[in-house]
Amino acid sequence: MSAGAIQLDLFPHVTDAFLAAPEGQSLTTREIYDQVAQSAGLDEAVTGRRVPVGESGQQHNLYQRDVRWKIQTLKHMGLVERDPAQRGAWRVAVRTKTGLHEAIDTTRLVAFSTHLGVAIWGKCEHVLAGLGQQITAVITSPPYPLRKSRAYGGPSDEATYIDFICRAMEPLIKHLAPGGSLAINLGNDVFEQGLPSRSLYAERLLLMLCDRFGLHRMDTLIWSNPSKPPGPVRWASMARVQLNVGYEPIYWLTNDPTKVKSDNRRVLEAHTQQHQQLMGQGGERRYQSYSDGAYRIHPGRFGQRTAGRIPTNVLVRGHTCADSNQYRADARALGLPVHGAGQPLAIPEFLTRFLSDVGDLIVDPFGGTATTGMAAERNGRRWLVVEAMLDYLRAGAERFRPFPGFHLGISDLPRRAA
Repeated sequence: MSAGAIQLDLFPHVTDAFLAAPEGQSLTTREIYDQVAQSAGLDEAVTGRRVPVGESGQQHNLYQRDVRWKIQTLKHMGLVERDPAQRGAWRVAVRTKTGLHEAIDTTRLVAFSTHLGVAIWGKCEHVLAGLGQQITAVITSPPYPLRKSRAYGGPSDEATYIDFICRAMEPLIKHLAPGGSLAINLGNDVFEQGLPSRSLYAERLLLMLCDRFGLHRMDTLIWSNPSKPPGPVRWASMARVQLNVGYEPIYWLTNDPTKVKSDNRRVLEAHTQQHQQLMGQGGERRYQSYSDGAYRIHPGRFGQRTAGRIPTNVLVRGHTCADSNQYRADARALGLPVHGAGQPLAIPEFLTRFLSDVGDLIVDPFGGTATTGMAAERNGRRWLVVEAMLDYLRAGAERFRPFPGFHLGISDLPRRAA
């Protein structure tokens, strides 16, 4: 490679050198020089070249200086630190107890992007505070306040949880376009401590979002999941005092109901065969009255041909799909942990089409594997997802490779032992 290749952005290669190191292993500056050169395809003519710099004309190696600058940038982001046990060595600074690479407050790193969107490794309340664009829809499924949290963590105390979600939503609500929507999927397996009675955390959160930010509830959509595993095990299968949970609520809120941008014509479903036959014969042929005259059927009714039927607010979708299966396969192939609470693509895809139009901006502050980003990408919307755990975004990125403008900001992460 020519000497001009020193203009190559070395930041992803420096980051990869750290993330590819075995857990707990440090890298010397010399080892980082060598790994970055190999990753970027730079030959010795570039990496060893010294040129005069400044008025003094002192000779400097620009390649090594650039690498050191990138290391210092990662240090200021809180991602790497000096190894106190080894002079001139560096190591990854932040990992959770489960080995996930978790962002800290100052982390802001592009994990991957396409022409339509970008996935950022960071914490949403810090990354999104300075967003300078109007958001049409926030579509998200935050961590649930479970007593026994999953690998990705999250507050379990209900008051702390509600405050956590409100702080995360605040910068997004400020940038919500007039008539924009917030669709938030919450868990239904949350109980009062030691009791079979369900928590009211979701209702309290709903009231807090409306009271604190002036939002209006448009509806509570029901995600009915016929393939949901039986539970709650303790109260349904063991104590036998509860029923198995088969649904989760999706609260749909807006800042201005008079300007709401939803349109059910974007999500029309195919008519049933029975209704198609009804339209084909010109509609009903009978008179009928129900509910003391509240509902009447007369000849010709339902005979007008329409593009489709309006969906109900009950979304019947299983929790697995081709997209989630592909993510799991990609994660395993990369030796990365699989996200423990995935969502089928059909849920954010329905919400994306219903609540926004082509070209609008969709944001997910708890991006996970970027399923909301995939829904937006497939439907021509711009998108931004933020996720605190880099491992999930790295595996999730693989599904985006076929889309125009795909760029991987982080190309490697440590593989787990087989």
